[in-house]
Amino acid sequence: MKTAVRIGAVLGLALLVILAVRSDLTAIARTLAAGGLNLFWLVPYRTLFYALYAVGWILLLHPVDPTHRAGFGYVLWVTMVRDAVDRLLPVASVGGSVVGIRLLLWRGLRAPPVAATVIVEILLTLIVVYLFIALGLVVMLDFSAGAFDYRRLLVPFLLTVPVPAATVAVLRYGSVAARLHRLLGPWLGDSVRSEDARALDAELRAALQRVRTLMVAGTLQFLAFVSGSVEIWFALRLFGHPVSAASALVLESLIQAVRHLAFAIPAGIGIQEAGFVVFGHALGISAELALAVSMAKRLREIACGVPALVSWQWAEAVRLHRRTALGSGQSRS
Repeated sequence: MKTAVRIGAVLGLALLVILAVRSDLTAIARTLAAGGLNLFWLVPYRTLFYALYAVGWILLLHPVDPTHRAGFGYVLWVTMVRDAVDRLLPVASVGGSVVGIRLLLWRGLRAPPVAATVIVEILLTLIVVYLFIALGLVVMLDFSAGAFDYRRLLVPFLLTVPVPAATVAVLRYGSVAARLHRLLGPWLGDSVRSEDARALDAELRAALQRVRTLMVAGTLQFLAFVSGSVEIWFALRLFGHPVSAASALVLESLIQAVRHLAFAIPAGIGIQEAGFVVFGHALGISAELALAVSMAKRLREIACGVPALVSWQWAEAVRLHRRTALGSGQSRS
């Protein structure tokens, strides 16, 4: 995975450099300047996305955390940290989930059920992304026939639709964790117990049987993705190139598609920008304008993510200090 991330980062940076060389950087800077400080409204607006995801995660956690040791405020913070890790650090898109599990364990929850909720949430996101792309494709039918080569987008979408369904079946009936433990046991040694693997499989099966909870959490995630299209709509209005809500939704759905396909590329660097240029061109958006919108999203990621990462590291430092002080006290006694 580390090798894949490194290769993905190099390829993404190379693609970004090519796009920058072929674009008018002065025009991009001028477009961003036209947006001005109003672009920073994207930062508090992003809280809606995090809140929708946090509520969905709390619903998944409820059976294993009925007393709400991890309340809304804490889960909202963890959700922001997870997103910041995925978008700002040189890790694949699952790195934030690992951090999220660690932070929830601080609240005294057991590892297998917490890990199960995170895996189920990732699976829900995969399904929601497909539904969001499907919505974008349906909306595209209202556009002129020449705007997109519809078949080039529809065929790969239909060919990959079985992926989430197969993933659900494998997780629910395949005892994946136990099988992986048996496969990797000789190399892992005692670092991962077989009991934990079996417990994780049991928690996954239990979580996937709570259909109503999954439906509600998935709906909240879907609304979170739809909310992302408002960022594009708002940024383009500030840049003096207003588009319809339908166009913004189509563009956001296609960008999410390419970012999730290129999950091994840290922060989707280069991929997001190329997606904006390619799909934006079909909507009558110039390359410079498309890159300016992508940069506005990047600036929002930094403005939201850096404080989250700093707060996480501060919390890690405080926790380490307390453990060190406790250990010193016990050694003296």
